[in-house]
Amino acid sequence: MSGRQYDLGEAELEVLKTLWDHGAVTVRDVLAHLHKQGRHVAYTTVQTLLTRLEQKGYVRSDKSELAFVYRAKLTRDRVTKSRLKTLLSQLYDGAAAPLVLQLIRDERFTKAEVAEFQGLIDRLDGEGNKPTRKAED
Repeated sequence: MSGRQYDLGEAELEVLKTLWDHGAVTVRDVLAHLHKQGRHVAYTTVQTLLTRLEQKGYVRSDKSELAFVYRAKLTRDRVTKSRLKTLLSQLYDGAAAPLVLQLIRDERFTKAEVAEFQGLIDRLDGEGNKPTRKAED
């Protein structure tokens, strides 16, 4: 599935986030979580969303018990990477730097996040100063 664009509607993404955050769950579990977040949807709507997610390959289900149990088939990281690649392609011709610069200019970050950014920059800067090895024939 590499290189696949993961198309998700907003409601589908909310359901998938619930699976990522809570692991294996039933339709009622998802419904309760969404209600706690202020999303008032019907049981049948959640059931339809989970069925759709399963058909798209995001979710797998265990139908051996009375209440079906659903779990995410794809990781949050995998879907995030795919969606970011699509965003970069659509808005920045595939270049990541303009997106990163825009986020740094427009968003607020905690001191811990800034320190993590700095560590990544230092690591990348250190790698850039290392001599590259020639491939041996």
